[in-house]
Amino acid sequence: MKTNLKNILKLSFITLIVLSKTFSFATEVLFSPSKNIEIKLQLIDKKLYYQAKFNNEKIINNSLLGLVFQENDSLVNFKSMKIEKSEYRGSWEPVWGQSDKIVENYNEISLLVNELNGSRQLKVVFRAYDDGFAFRYKFYDNDKIVNLMEELSQFNFSKNNNCWWIWADYNTLEKLYFNTKIAKAPHVAAPFTMQTPKGNFISVYEAAIDKYSSMTILQNEKEKTNFRVNLVRWSDGVAVRVLDSLISPWRAVQLSPNAGGLMESSLVLNLNEPAKEQDYSWIKPINYIGIWWEMHLGVSEWKLENNRHGATTENTKRYIDFAAKNGIDGVLIEGWNTGWEDWGKPDAFDFVTPYPDFDIYEITKYAKSKNIEIIGHHETGGDIVSYEKNLDRAFKFYNNLGIKYVKTGYAGPVNPPTEHHHGQYMVEHYNKVMRKAMEYNIILDVHEPIIPSGLARTYPNLMTFEGVRGMEWNAWSDGNPPSHTCILPFTRALAGPMDYTPGIFDIKLEKFKDKRVKWNDLDRGESSVHSTISNQIALMIILYSPMQMASDMIENYENHPAFEFIKNMPTTWNETKVLDAKIGEYVVVARRNNKKWYIAGITNEKARKINLNFDFLKDSKEYKFSLCSDGKKSHYEKRPHLYNITNGTISSNSKMQIRMAKGGGFIMIVEE
Repeated sequence: MKTNLKNILKLSFITLIVLSKTFSFATEVLFSPSKNIEIKLQLIDKKLYYQAKFNNEKIINNSLLGLVFQENDSLVNFKSMKIEKSEYRGSWEPVWGQSDKIVENYNEISLLVNELNGSRQLKVVFRAYDDGFAFRYKFYDNDKIVNLMEELSQFNFSKNNNCWWIWADYNTLEKLYFNTKIAKAPHVAAPFTMQTPKGNFISVYEAAIDKYSSMTILQNEKEKTNFRVNLVRWSDGVAVRVLDSLISPWRAVQLSPNAGGLMESSLVLNLNEPAKEQDYSWIKPINYIGIWWEMHLGVSEWKLENNRHGATTENTKRYIDFAAKNGIDGVLIEGWNTGWEDWGKPDAFDFVTPYPDFDIYEITKYAKSKNIEIIGHHETGGDIVSYEKNLDRAFKFYNNLGIKYVKTGYAGPVNPPTEHHHGQYMVEHYNKVMRKAMEYNIILDVHEPIIPSGLARTYPNLMTFEGVRGMEWNAWSDGNPPSHTCILPFTRALAGPMDYTPGIFDIKLEKFKDKRVKWNDLDRGESSVHSTISNQIALMIILYSPMQMASDMIENYENHPAFEFIKNMPTTWNETKVLDAKIGEYVVVARRNNKKWYIAGITNEKARKINLNFDFLKDSKEYKFSLCSDGKKSHYEKRPHLYNITNGTISSNSKMQIRMAKGGGFIMIVEE
């Protein structure tokens, strides 16, 4: 898809059928198209509940639905319900993604419930796909301000499932994961992933967050397997404030009989609206390098100080030359604009004024001559008031220069300081930036974001996100253990693309040790990247991002044989197959771009052997492969730099065993 990217989103086929007119009921059942999911909806003692089965296993017991507005003003007691059923059968082609065609088949029930003592109505919509189900609320109160205080949505799990989770935090998602029973997970951030006693997998998250607050998932103190939606509030205690109509994000429950099915699902995208019919040919995924890692190492600085500035004209040209020579599409430049020296002060950044040692006009002209994209940078320091004031000016500046990729950053507390990073104030801000960027043909890589929620289907310029404890933590803290990246594909990555920024070759951070200056209090001088080189390259395939960074300094890539596997690496795919996976232990994925397959695997702190078969290849064809794998003595802490490169031929009938060292991995490129 790198060479034949779709210009517009096309609908392959649609079938939308209304199966019945509205009628009153007390109990109703919704099935997914293949009937592997069953959802029962009931009015019990005037309250609305749902329960769910998957593959004949009860996964969710009766769970309450409803909303709370002001004190003594709740929509939770109802006297009657009416329903409308419909079904949808279709598919669509994304501008970019993990596959070039996404099937969208679901059955839907819309419930119209009438409050017990009053005239108001609440609409609750349930959709059942074969890979999960979701529900949302719609409430209309014309010409009035609606103040939502609480959402009563529950997930009353039927068993004390094994789960993977991070602590809920109203300001950050950059945390390490726990693996416990759900009874020991009191307050978690979405996605919340678990495995039932019968081996089925569940992940709970939200889709299509707009004009609403983000959610966390809060445990009932007395019923340890019963959780509810907890909304991040405004400073005055209100959770969501809207005019006229309240439409919640989808509360999604993704389901699969195996771990790999979670990765292969497109549920979060299907729960969002299609993009408008227009030309999207300007939106293209890229791989990139950049002036970034050296600042995190303390080898150079973002600000102009002590002759240690990283984003100079000279240094940027070196990166552009390297990219042009080595099949890399773009170069990120952080720290080119003034303001870093005033971090934390109001209006520190103006987003358009370069430091005196950086000529942005010369750089954009030079990059264009080399056919290299420049990725601009907007660090806000959390000063939302200032950024919104400068937003048009900043995007217009980049647009006039021909820069269409922008990485945004929100490190630090939010200004205004009374609001949380994941509350409605910031949801509205991120979506405003997304829509404004579309006006200026700007593609976004959002760092310190709210959780992705599939809005990239509607706005395909919203390309990738951080929202994860990523590579930078390895530069100035105890770092991320190998198991971390074996959990991410089944948790954070289910919500959307993830800019983890892998690709470090100087694993022990030794090459520039004498030039490093400590700048972060978490740096104890013992930092390291806890993986092998083969693992680092494999992460670029395992952790999906349509903007994929090879994040090391270019000195560490120069003349390195393993860098051949990164050159010309695609970042959008025709199809994706998870060949084998066990959450927290190992992941093996195959992705196809045109006629070339990229197969990659990673493991945790345990060494293991993976048995590959190639039955997904076309029959009666011979393929050549190039394999980068761990050496016999590779070890993520002791000997991370050891690797082997092997070339040969295979067919669809071939079988191969590949050894992954502790903290190791492999990457294989297969083509006819």
